[in-house]
Amino acid sequence: MATNNGKLRYTTPGIDTADAERVVALLQDRLHAANDLHLTLKHVHWNVVGPHFISVHEMIDPQVEEVRGFADDLAERIATLGGSPQGTPGSIVDNRTWDEYSIGRATTQEHLGALDLVYQGVITSYRDAIKELDSLDLVTQDMFIAQTDKLELFHWFVRAHLEDKSGALSTADATSEGDAAAAAG
Repeated sequence: MATNNGKLRYTTPGIDTADAERVVALLQDRLHAANDLHLTLKHVHWNVVGPHFISVHEMIDPQVEEVRGFADDLAERIATLGGSPQGTPGSIVDNRTWDEYSIGRATTQEHLGALDLVYQGVITSYRDAIKELDSLDLVTQDMFIAQTDKLELFHWFVRAHLEDKSGALSTADATSEGDAAAAAG
C-alpha cells in the first residue's frame, strides 16, 4: 500500500482515509483470491482427463480469462484509492486464508467436484465483503457484486455437471476438495 506511517497518502474524493484503507484491504484480499482462482482454473484446464475432457477443457478457459480480468480491475481500484496492489506469487501465498488446490491429473468429474468447493469459498468471501462495503464504498461494492454475479454463473456451470435430475449435488456433504473429488468421481 502507498502509505505514510501506515496511512494512505491520498484516496479518492469523498472517502475517509480509514475507510479507504479498509476498502483497499478488502480489494487486496479479493485480488489474491482472483489471482489464485485463475491459476487454479488454468491448472484444471491442463489436468482434466476422461470422456468429457473437451467440454470441460473448453468451459474452463473463458472462466480463466474473466477472472484474470477481475484481478486487473481489482488492482486498478486499489491504485485508484491510493494503495499499491500486490500481485506477486509470494504475496498470494503469504496472505491467502485457503489451502493450495490439491487435485492433480484427474477426471473431469473429480476436478469439477473440487471446483464446486473452490467456488463456494470464493463466492462466500465475496458476499461477506459486499456486506461490509455497504457502509464503506458503494463503487467497490458494485464491482464486487458484478464479479460475484459472474462467479455464481461459473459455479452453476460446474454444478450442472454434479447434480442428478432431482437437483441433488454429488458433492453436497463434501468438506474438502479431496472429498468432493471422490464424491463426484
